[in-house]
Amino acid sequence: MSISAEPIIYGLIFIAVLVLVEGIYLTVFGKSISLNSRVNRRLEMLDKGAAREQVMEQLRKEMTQHLKARSIPLYSILAAKAQKAAIAFSPAQLIAIMGALTVTAYIGLTVGTGASANVRIPVSIAMGIGAVYVWVNNKAKKRLALFEEQLPDAVELMVRSLRVGHPFSSAIQIVAREVPDPLGTEMGMIADEAAYGRDVGEALKALAERMDMQDLRFLAVAVTIQQTSGGNLAEILDGLAKVIRARFKLFRRVKAITAEAKWSGTFLSGFPLAALVMINVIQPNYYDEVRDTAAFIPACLVVAGFLVANIFVMKALVNIKV
Repeated sequence: MSISAEPIIYGLIFIAVLVLVEGIYLTVFGKSISLNSRVNRRLEMLDKGAAREQVMEQLRKEMTQHLKARSIPLYSILAAKAQKAAIAFSPAQLIAIMGALTVTAYIGLTVGTGASANVRIPVSIAMGIGAVYVWVNNKAKKRLALFEEQLPDAVELMVRSLRVGHPFSSAIQIVAREVPDPLGTEMGMIADEAAYGRDVGEALKALAERMDMQDLRFLAVAVTIQQTSGGNLAEILDGLAKVIRARFKLFRRVKAITAEAKWSGTFLSGFPLAALVMINVIQPNYYDEVRDTAAFIPACLVVAGFLVANIFVMKALVNIKV
């Protein structure tokens, strides 16, 4: 019995390409770009001696560059994710990285496998583009999750600052100093823009639309209404913090309740593919007797259709609106 290692090599090459993206990102921008850093990136840049105007201009460019590039063919599917993830690479740099990773994957497939060029070229393109998409998608999910977790604590910090007599602009600056990324840098940008004359409510609304977060919209609306009609902003934000925290707990509870169904759907979708790979590794000639029959291709298409349908059905079953 001969064992083919090519499927494993394909997987290892894809993982290597994925790790290479993160390595390039950390090499170019340093550890301060990581969401695990205790000091937010804006303060890190200011501490290195950069002027406040330069920091604000660079961060603002990073925060808006991807949505402006949605007209680029095929990049539109990545633009929204890259924007939410606040990827510091420009769209042109991301596209160039896709090209470099495609070449790297092609070289790896050429050295490690015996596949023909007609197979290596599309697979390497899929790996180059897919690795960047998976990386950006993971960055966006992690950043949004941290944002949702930090927001109630940040609003409560604003409430305490307002109750001891600080104006709202100073409360935002305190959040920008005390809270790590991702919220710290975003609030720092709002504080800088407010210092140059931009309305705080408008800046919060723009942040909420860019992040597509309902809790941020609540915060922007609360601040805008208070600026227009007056009232005790500390009490308003205190109530908002309790609502945000309650929503966050509810989301976590729904996530826990649906976790089993999600993993079941993932297993049911992934197990046939894993079984197919293992069959080809252990017994590469397993399908030789039926491969040339008329029913083989239609059967494969039917199985693929059921797998795709399973993904959408399971996703619909666990997509609970809160």
